[in-house]
Amino acid sequence: MGIELENKVRAMHDAWGDGSDEVRPDVEKILSYFAEDAEWQLWVPGGPVIRGKEALRAEILNQMTFATNNKCNEVNILSNDRMVMQERSDTAIIMGRPCPHQMVAIYEFNDDGLIVKWREYLDMDDLNRKMGVTGEKNPAGNPEAVG
Repeated sequence: MGIELENKVRAMHDAWGDGSDEVRPDVEKILSYFAEDAEWQLWVPGGPVIRGKEALRAEILNQMTFATNNKCNEVNILSNDRMVMQERSDTAIIMGRPCPHQMVAIYEFNDDGLIVKWREYLDMDDLNRKMGVTGEKNPAGNPEAVG
């Protein structure tokens, strides 16, 4: 079962894009991997938690207004029958600036093989610097102090 879940995570991330200008996230394909009541914590610690498939759709569409050229690049992956943990080295153009970033993401699945929780652990201070964010808010509209 773990390999099956890993492949679902890979397919979901492939739907975010191939790093080119031409390919935008396939929102409906991305959402097809999630349960109706899924939760996505955008960054840990302290990031907002997006709850429910419609809220996830709205967040993805919001991110598409300021981020392009998305590419999720797997470094390592491990799993069991209910969870996948993935180390990634992603690339994107965010607010017009190249923003490579490293993260660890954890995905929890329900009995139907759908994602119910997704948490991304990353250094938001590093990402904010790359985006050129110097004010009080990041693009998601959430308070973030930049060091």
